[in-house]
Amino acid sequence: MTTITFFREDGIFYGFEEKGHVGFGEYGNDPFCAMLSSITMYIVDAVEDIYHGKIVYDINDADAVISVRSPSALPQFEDDDRVRFAVSGLFLTYYKMLEDMLLHDDMYEFTGDGGFNVKVENREYKA
Repeated sequence: MTTITFFREDGIFYGFEEKGHVGFGEYGNDPFCAMLSSITMYIVDAVEDIYHGKIVYDINDADAVISVRSPSALPQFEDDDRVRFAVSGLFLTYYKMLEDMLLHDDMYEFTGDGGFNVKVENREYKA
């Protein structure tokens, strides 16, 4: 099972952690894991290269854990409103996409039988 935990502070999404393996396909050949990896790297690249924001990420293949956090989503770390809204919007959009997949689990083979779950934690950003 994959668990994706999103982090927010004062209602602002600033990161997430993905843990585990869905098991829809064999390791290295799982379309759901490929989708998660693609979206994760899209967010990392967008924050760094498009919005020129700060992002911290760690990919631990051995434990199947990916952690992504961006202080640029939060007002105490980023002065530019446009950057904050864009960066936090990336995290919120990812959350909403996964939430929608769970809502319509009859459309996705890999959501049944506990394939993945999504949760949100209110947690203060720690640098």
